Amino acid sequence: MEKCISMLSLRELADPVMLTLQTAVITLILHVLAGVVSGYFLTGKKSVFGFIADALITLPLVFPPIATGFLLLLILGRTGLIGSSLQQIGVEIIFSRSGVFIASFTAGLPLVVKSVQSAIAAMSSSLSEAAWTLGKSRVQTYFFVVLPSIRHALFTGLILSLGRSLGEVGITLMLGGNIIGKTETVSLAVYNAVFEGNFEKAAILSSLLGILSLAMFYGLKKISST
Repeated sequence: MEKCISMLSLRELADPVMLTLQTAVITLILHVLAGVVSGYFLTGKKSVFGFIADALITLPLVFPPIATGFLLLLILGRTGLIGSSLQQIGVEIIFSRSGVFIASFTAGLPLVVKSVQSAIAAMSSSLSEAAWTLGKSRVQTYFFVVLPSIRHALFTGLILSLGRSLGEVGITLMLGGNIIGKTETVSLAVYNAVFEGNFEKAAILSSLLGILSLAMFYGLKKISST
């Protein structure tokens, strides 16, 4: 036990834990915003834009993570479609913490969006129609009628996406680069420890990741039940 505590006090373990917590918080906030926005724009009447956006959002769910990471690398890299423009204004995505955040966000996004879409599709249209009859706009109806009705589905999606994001490895490897002390998350630290043959360190990190995940899941469950 003393040896485990000594290991956990090392800087090499503190850095991945702090980055993982930071990534989880930032990703959770972004997923809340994405779930709310997608519910408004990607439901109702279908359009070409909506179909394309829905397909792109679903892609990480059905595409291998390492391949998804490679596609994002081509887009966000220094010579990529978006990355080259960002490079000109001094914004670096690849092999930075921003790349880790984007990887985590991308991995969990489909789970949030699909949960929200399914809940809205299953809703009775009478609620929205009643709000429109009372003179409420589409925006007012969405925020004051639809969102409260699907809040449990949104929280379920957030819980699923959080679990997916915390365990993300493939996309993060491509965008973050697995740089120790800079872009190494707890999941990547477990991967590195196993690769090095340090199974004791991998076991401690895996247990810690499990505790962090359960704590966050419990917090979201408590919020969703209120």
